[in-house]
Amino acid sequence: MTQVVTIDTADTAKSEKLFERAQKVIPGGVNSPVRALKAVGANPIFMQRGDGAWLYDVDGNAYVDYIGSWGPMILGHRNPRVLESLEETLINGTSFGTPSPGEVELAELITTLMPSIEMVRLVNSGTEATMSATRLARAYTKRDLIIKFDGCYHGHFDSFLVKAGSGLATNSIASSPGVPEELIKLTLSLPYNDLASVEKAFKEHKDKIAAVIVEPIAANCGLILPDEKFLSGLRDLTSKHGALLIFDEVITGFRVALGGAQAKYKIKADLTCLGKIIGGGLPVGAYGGKKEIMELVAPVGQVYQAGTLSGNPLATAAGLAQLRSLIAPNAYEILEQKTKRLSDGLTELIKKAKLSAHIVYTTGMLCLFFHKGEITDFEATQKCDTEKFANLWKALIKKGIYWPPSQFETAFISLEHGKAEIEQTLAAFEESFNHLKD
Repeated sequence: MTQVVTIDTADTAKSEKLFERAQKVIPGGVNSPVRALKAVGANPIFMQRGDGAWLYDVDGNAYVDYIGSWGPMILGHRNPRVLESLEETLINGTSFGTPSPGEVELAELITTLMPSIEMVRLVNSGTEATMSATRLARAYTKRDLIIKFDGCYHGHFDSFLVKAGSGLATNSIASSPGVPEELIKLTLSLPYNDLASVEKAFKEHKDKIAAVIVEPIAANCGLILPDEKFLSGLRDLTSKHGALLIFDEVITGFRVALGGAQAKYKIKADLTCLGKIIGGGLPVGAYGGKKEIMELVAPVGQVYQAGTLSGNPLATAAGLAQLRSLIAPNAYEILEQKTKRLSDGLTELIKKAKLSAHIVYTTGMLCLFFHKGEITDFEATQKCDTEKFANLWKALIKKGIYWPPSQFETAFISLEHGKAEIEQTLAAFEESFNHLKD
């Protein structure tokens, strides 16, 4: 484990110069909006390397990392097993544009670990996975309407940029220019955890709804856990009305449990979208489900979807190494203990500081909301004190804690976050809380 160090993050001259250069050739100077750090009133910090639970920037500053590349670094940075697998694969080449053994092995492992997935198609991103799954659902049901939920982010596919989370929530964008009105009309966005609204939608749009797509744990508007009967209710309603249930487990798949959120909550989806962890830190995505549905995909069926780099040797090698490591006994119990230790510690500090805030967590994921009441839907998150969050973030970064730079993102804990890192994190929060007032 990397040695815990005390750092001074005042020197970010190299990051500032890189940002100046980047803005001339990259929109906003970043290749994904949340990296711009606009929500917390800061400029981007350019990272040089990662090691275990730590990130190191180009100026040599060290940070306890709670981004984890937004989820996939569940084993920590530079995991030896993943690196070894990549090195062995790299010797033979990076991409062939033909089938290779690793993609078969990864598909076999996924279908073994997630019983609802009988067949799986590998793609290159979570957006590709959700886009393809939606097209497949429409083809299978011969219907057009899709139900999604406010604050759930399913990638930047046109049909999903309606009341979405992630960067859209961070930057206060309700939907995106460039999305045709006709496509927006094919998407019904309803309140998360509101089963009655789903029942009403099925009554009003009988035989027109192709699928309900949902993050089983909403992780792109902070972190919102499903009510006790919400997911099972969606399962019942979709089955009753002949629609498909699509679980977007791009974030939760293999992070909250070995079989994802559907294993945690004992719900079988018709189609499941995966990403993040199944690539071990490399670009990857996947969608899969029942054989009778998946066999509609070309070249067996007529639903077209293709990708030159889909299932490339490097991504499959890293994914296989990571998933095989997570099969180890007690991996998720250990991750749960680490997350709970951090959650309990932060909860005590919030009480001590008498702040209007609370913690929501699940295995490997955690969010601090500056909000008085319980968070059960996207609307509640919009009442959070984002200014206070920004002040906290700026205080934490000076103490070497890289917390997600938005009130509407979740923190990720890895198996490499040890006692020392968690204690350092809690100490940084305690000192930072002292300067915040309700």
